[in-house]
Amino acid sequence: MPQTDLPLEDLRRYAPRLPAPADLQEFWDATLEEAGQWPLDASWTPVDSGLVTVETFDVAFAGFGGHEVRAWLHLPARALRGEEPLPAVVQYQGYNGGRGLPHEHVFWASAGFASLVVDTRGQGSGWTVGDTGDPVGSAAAQPGFLTRGVESPQEYYYRRVHTDAVRALEVLRAHPAVDRDRVAVTGVSQGGGLALAVSALAPGVRAVMPDVPFLCDFPRATRIAPGDPYGEIVRYLKAHRDRVDQVFATLSYFDAAVLCRRSSAPALFSVALMDQICPPSTVFAAYHAYGGPKDITVYPFNDHEGGEAHQRRAQLTWLRDRFGRPARPAAG
Repeated sequence: MPQTDLPLEDLRRYAPRLPAPADLQEFWDATLEEAGQWPLDASWTPVDSGLVTVETFDVAFAGFGGHEVRAWLHLPARALRGEEPLPAVVQYQGYNGGRGLPHEHVFWASAGFASLVVDTRGQGSGWTVGDTGDPVGSAAAQPGFLTRGVESPQEYYYRRVHTDAVRALEVLRAHPAVDRDRVAVTGVSQGGGLALAVSALAPGVRAVMPDVPFLCDFPRATRIAPGDPYGEIVRYLKAHRDRVDQVFATLSYFDAAVLCRRSSAPALFSVALMDQICPPSTVFAAYHAYGGPKDITVYPFNDHEGGEAHQRRAQLTWLRDRFGRPARPAAG
């Protein structure tokens, strides 16, 4: 796949000042205060994943509206853990992926971290399975998730998703095995966009690792991305010609390139210059807007798969530099 976006030297200068809603802070303060009316009510049920070096728990907690959200908690097996609380990682999932099966997504636990792998409500029937529904309906929308309730920020699907993601961070930070002052957020594509949003909306994030993040710079993404998921918005506006301003006004409340101006934790981004799903300029828009210390890894010849195992290795080194190596048990 050829490079179809700006040359790298121009990407390193691409820093649009995307308009932020005047009431952005008030909107999210009110949303999260409303969510706080429901106790997290987290439960942790041990499951047998078949793995001997990782312990897995089936997690349920109350997300937006008190709706149940599911996740897996993976911990290094007790025999491999030290006495000290563990550094931790919250992992959000890519578009239409779920938390998967119990033995999936165990990299961070294998490296000595507590790891919470979170469902995205209503998703998880694409590339991996999920177990969390979305009981809230919407007006007429394109197939997919990007246009559900897009007529209004209060009704938009991602208001619920962003809130669930913040609540997931609260759940992991409250777990007794976790060092609440060493918690990172990460994800690929949609998961990367959610990690950026949570870094802006929630206290307690100490490191952020967004890979080829989605949900960034909607005005440009919808104009240059050649296909879905951004194409869902394009088709919606093709039909609803009179709603262009209204839709982009809603999206601005959820655009990670707008929200992450408020972020302050160190961040390690990745971008792929042949990415046909999340155009690299939209990733650089978020990177340049990001409010904390940051670095970015560039993969010149990759599509939306980004760095995959190479980036995971870079993340592990980077996170250990910030959190230290997880404690090991004393030799017996």
